[in-house]
Amino acid sequence: MRSRSIGSRVTKISTRVVLGVALLAVPATAVAATAIQGGKTDSAPHSAPHSAHPSRAASGLDDPAKKEIAMKLVSSAENSSLNWKDQYKYIEDIGDGRGYTGGIIGFCSGTHDMLELVELYTKRKPDNILAKYLPALREVDGSDSHDGLGNAYEKDWKKAAQDPDFQKAQNDERDRVYFNPAVKQGKADKIGVLGQFAYYDALVMHGDGDDATSFSGIRKRALKKAKPPSQGGDETKYLNAFLDARVWAMQQEEAHSDTSRVDTAQRVFLKDGNLDLHTPLKWKVYGEDFHIG
Repeated sequence: MRSRSIGSRVTKISTRVVLGVALLAVPATAVAATAIQGGKTDSAPHSAPHSAHPSRAASGLDDPAKKEIAMKLVSSAENSSLNWKDQYKYIEDIGDGRGYTGGIIGFCSGTHDMLELVELYTKRKPDNILAKYLPALREVDGSDSHDGLGNAYEKDWKKAAQDPDFQKAQNDERDRVYFNPAVKQGKADKIGVLGQFAYYDALVMHGDGDDATSFSGIRKRALKKAKPPSQGGDETKYLNAFLDARVWAMQQEEAHSDTSRVDTAQRVFLKDGNLDLHTPLKWKVYGEDFHIG
């Protein structure tokens, strides 16, 4: 079972209207995680330590190596594991009022994005094992109901997760709805890899929409306190304001009472001046230690 904070995903339905961008799938190389010193570590080859501070302008979160780091950082919070590719098969109702949560980014049957995922999969592969559940998914969309789904759906989801086409559909929907919009807005604000990741993690948890706790609401709250580099502001000051706003948004829902994915992860990188997420990286989420590099 996951140990994680539950995303406030009721705003996801409007995400596609507010931040719709062209689909862009960037392949990422899976690297196995192993235990070290009581925590989690990643033994992949890595770039020079961040103390070297190479040119900031050279990299974005959409660089394949940086994107792989982003996937692992999110998985550490969402799944208590660096092995994000092991989550294609994940599915359960975690009791947050959003129905089933499943897959690499926590697609939810109650917040529209799971429906759109299965629709995409079916468009590409009409005879897939999940296609028969589309009527039920449309009926339960916006609720926590399992009507027409249940144990059979859970088993078939896990079977579908072995299909490379379903894995690709999950990757593509993650990128279209969450990753690409975060990178696009981050680059527009002229913030580096860490800032783009902070945007991505916020979109994953909160979705987007018109309310104060959506990604756009969090960003607006931050803009009242500091300007991004695109407006002549200091990047570190702005990112601190954004993370402050993010923590505030998380605290508006009981399921977000543990804000360690910000406090002992993103905030640690920011205090260290690691604005481009250079490895090695060490952080904690919900008291667990993780390490890349």
